Amino acid sequence: MDSLIGFAKGDRPVEFVAIVIAVALLFAAHALLPAAEKHRARQPAVYLGLSLSFGLLCLAATSGTAGARILYFFYTLFLLASSGRSLVLLAVDVLFGRRTHRAPPRIFRDLTQAVVYVIVLMLSLRATGVEPGSLLTTSALLTAVIGLALQDTLGNMVSGLALQMQRPFEVGDWIQFDPDPRGIGQVTEVNWRATTVMTNDLVEVIVPNALLAKNQIRNYSQPSHVSRRIVSVQGPYNVPPKRVHDAILSALAGTQGVLADPSPWVQTRNFGENGIEYAIYFYTAEFAQRDRIDGLVRDRVWYAFQRATIDLPFPTRTVHMHASSEDRDLRESERELERRDRMLRFVDFLAVLPAEQHRKLAASASVHMYAPGEVVVTQGDRSSELFVIDRGEVVVEFARGGVPFVVARLGAGKFFGEMGLMTGEARTATVRAHTECELLVIRHGPFHDALASTPGVVEKISELLAARQAELEAIASQRPLLEPSQDRSKRLISQIKDFFKL
Repeated sequence: MDSLIGFAKGDRPVEFVAIVIAVALLFAAHALLPAAEKHRARQPAVYLGLSLSFGLLCLAATSGTAGARILYFFYTLFLLASSGRSLVLLAVDVLFGRRTHRAPPRIFRDLTQAVVYVIVLMLSLRATGVEPGSLLTTSALLTAVIGLALQDTLGNMVSGLALQMQRPFEVGDWIQFDPDPRGIGQVTEVNWRATTVMTNDLVEVIVPNALLAKNQIRNYSQPSHVSRRIVSVQGPYNVPPKRVHDAILSALAGTQGVLADPSPWVQTRNFGENGIEYAIYFYTAEFAQRDRIDGLVRDRVWYAFQRATIDLPFPTRTVHMHASSEDRDLRESERELERRDRMLRFVDFLAVLPAEQHRKLAASASVHMYAPGEVVVTQGDRSSELFVIDRGEVVVEFARGGVPFVVARLGAGKFFGEMGLMTGEARTATVRAHTECELLVIRHGPFHDALASTPGVVEKISELLAARQAELEAIASQRPLLEPSQDRSKRLISQIKDFFKL
């Protein structure tokens, strides 16, 4: 109190220096803090304003009274608190942030500030003539009661410090803190008492740090964002596991969210009651979208099984009962055969086949289904199937300089793959399902039988194919072709006869 009066009279330069230091620290903190953090300098500014206000009230009060001592205590407390707060901002937010190039953990900032405030309180009590040690020794019972009441809080604080030192996770990481799958979420905040986690259900879960320190923590974001997923499916007993594995792996190729490296793999896990159980192991870098990616994998497996004529097993206790007759089954088969025969009429070069061979070819055709985005054929691959679009739409992509671009869109009634069927040439373009598609597939073997039993059709087919190929290549290359149509037809005749060994 006397020192403050002396400062007012100009006899105590120490008080003046203390205020100057507090103001200098405040301006330094405001100037050096990042733009987004400058609002933190408001707190020491408020403390400094309160200190000056209590100082003026103290000067107006009667010296030596209890009221004057209380006013002087608050003057000293807020003056030191302002300097302490500014020092913490400079040391933690400015120096630590610039050295580590990241924001300091909140728990580290809060604990540092708490220690500074305790020191400020002790110094303020001493400045007013009160010894802090005497208060602690005379209130042992109160200290014990407070210690017991803060036992859990102190445990959480110590656990929070341990988590910050070990750093098992950071803000933004996906962790699992409970065996229950609902205990998975993204860390949004770590403070001195608890860690806040946001689950996929957009539910905020506040987990005490002491609980995290005791439990096993799974971090799906460290050391990298790549994590493994497992999806289980069942296959029938009458299909070899190798065939099921190949169908599943072909379904995973190009599935959104599934990484090609590390490559996925399939495990024959168990022989179950209803079928063989398979575990699909794949990797993803999009853990937040894991449920959606798992669903996409199951969708693709269903389509792959349908194309490979692999039935998903039903429970053994399911009994299918339906009335059937040979006449009705025969009529249904005839209707389906007529439909396929009509579909093949859209293929112009097949029109030269006799009706009987045309119908046999329709009977040998199979129906394949593709999911949106799935690749039907890949540019550069060798295969010998012709595809006729029964339902849906596909896009034809041509790669030039490593960059694919769409050259055509084909809908119901269109066909592709004729050169692979006729000559076995590598695919000149990639065809991808744009919507869910149902394709009629003509294979090499049945078509060979049709050509072998119908002499003379090879020349007619080659003329039609030569014209069609010339048109497609002109579109892809965007320049006129140098090879005459007759020469192309002769070359195709030779290739077709060699390929079919006619």
